[in-house]
Amino acid sequence: MTHLTEHTLVQGGRSAAFATACVRGGVAAGLGVGALAVLVIVAWISSPYPDSGAGGALHLAAGLWLLAHGVDLIRTDTLGGLPAPLGMVPLLTSVLPVWLLHRTARSTLDPADENRPRPSPAGALGAVAGGYLLVAAVIVVYSETGPLPADLVTAGLWLPGVVLGATGAGVWAALGRPLPGREEAAAALRGAGTGLVTLLAGGAVLAGTALIWRAGAARASYEGIAGEWSGRVALALLVLALLPNAAVWAAAYGLGPGFAVGTGAVATPLGLVGDPAVPLFPLLAALPPEGRGGWPQWAAAAVPLLAAVALGRSVGRSTGTGRARETALAALGAAWACGAAVAVLAGAAGGPLGTGRLLAFGPVWWQAGAAAVLWGVAVGLPTALAVRAWGRRVPREKRPKDPKPPKPPKVFGRAGAAAPPEPALAATAATSATAPPPGSGFAPNGGNDDGDGDEDEGYVPYDYFPASWESPSYPDLPPHPGLPPHPPRTEPPRPTEPPRPSETTGAE
Repeated sequence: MTHLTEHTLVQGGRSAAFATACVRGGVAAGLGVGALAVLVIVAWISSPYPDSGAGGALHLAAGLWLLAHGVDLIRTDTLGGLPAPLGMVPLLTSVLPVWLLHRTARSTLDPADENRPRPSPAGALGAVAGGYLLVAAVIVVYSETGPLPADLVTAGLWLPGVVLGATGAGVWAALGRPLPGREEAAAALRGAGTGLVTLLAGGAVLAGTALIWRAGAARASYEGIAGEWSGRVALALLVLALLPNAAVWAAAYGLGPGFAVGTGAVATPLGLVGDPAVPLFPLLAALPPEGRGGWPQWAAAAVPLLAAVALGRSVGRSTGTGRARETALAALGAAWACGAAVAVLAGAAGGPLGTGRLLAFGPVWWQAGAAAVLWGVAVGLPTALAVRAWGRRVPREKRPKDPKPPKPPKVFGRAGAAAPPEPALAATAATSATAPPPGSGFAPNGGNDDGDGDEDEGYVPYDYFPASWESPSYPDLPPHPGLPPHPPRTEPPRPTEPPRPSETTGAE
């Protein structure tokens, strides 16, 4: 009975946690659409000539929220009366919904109270995403009655994909961001992330440089569109929201395939081919000039080159202890993963802006992804192998230097004569020559030496220095012609005084 009661409580606790996670997902969706609604209503209030009432502002906020999730919108209030698609996602507006989903999924699996029951990772993923999609379905239905209804096909494809991806990232973060068990798979994911970040950062630098280079044209287009201060603020916010799109466009430009400027024109580093359809917009003023490209356009290839080198370096450092085959597989996997991410971003950063020639704007997703894979294979793979080989090199051991041989003594006097001994050695030789042999009963200072090792107390060693410091003669050597002969060697005279008794002190 007790076992059944505890089991029921556990099941009830998990059911409550699942319901709580579902509510949290709905709240995250409401917060996202509410934040955009506040911005739109503030712009509507500050506008001196509003086109519609508060209902139109709320419909616009709902359409922008769906557009941030990749859902195409249909503009019904066109000049020609025909509906026109709008599918270019301002990527900066996607940051808030994605962050809310990520944060909600992470906090669901990491509650402040450890005693509270929480759902499993799969349950948290399904509950948070389900609650979010329920609110999104209501917003899709609401948008159908406004000026920007949602395209149901893209709403059924992109919206669930974005929600599941952001929620899955939050669950993964709550679990400690575990990587695959195989070392090469984890190294491939790290390398792909490093290469993607480097590519996007380089694209942002390219776009900013081009915009500064043509700042005059961008300012003219900005002043031509914006009227009152409220319109300028709204246009500035729209430009800010599209800055990540410009970075992706510039990255695709550096990769090689470039991007479409209407259905009949393509901009690549080799030049702008075709007849571009360029609406009046500040960011589009940074497009490259028509005609053949020069060295400023060709320099854009340095961005994917650096990204591929960064990818290969990351893989090579991560798999430096493995075999070359593992490094090559990891580099190939990183190239494919980076290409897939670039394809998704390129598809989201571009899209139609209307009908006719405005149906194609931005990079083609599959071309940008394929170019990223080729750069990763052609540059990233050799770089990874080179980094691995460099890290596995064995440094040579330095051999100790051989000691230098002693220098030969210097030669003084005539050729072939040996150098004179040092003063200390000469003093020792002279002392030993004048001192009597041990045990003979004679002491150096006139005392008595019985050979028992006892020295006289009055003996002073410095009383007997050599009489002269001249170099000793060498009678065995033949005399040198032209020099006087060697003087004969004389021995110092021996003391004639008989030895004193040992009881004497040496001075009477």
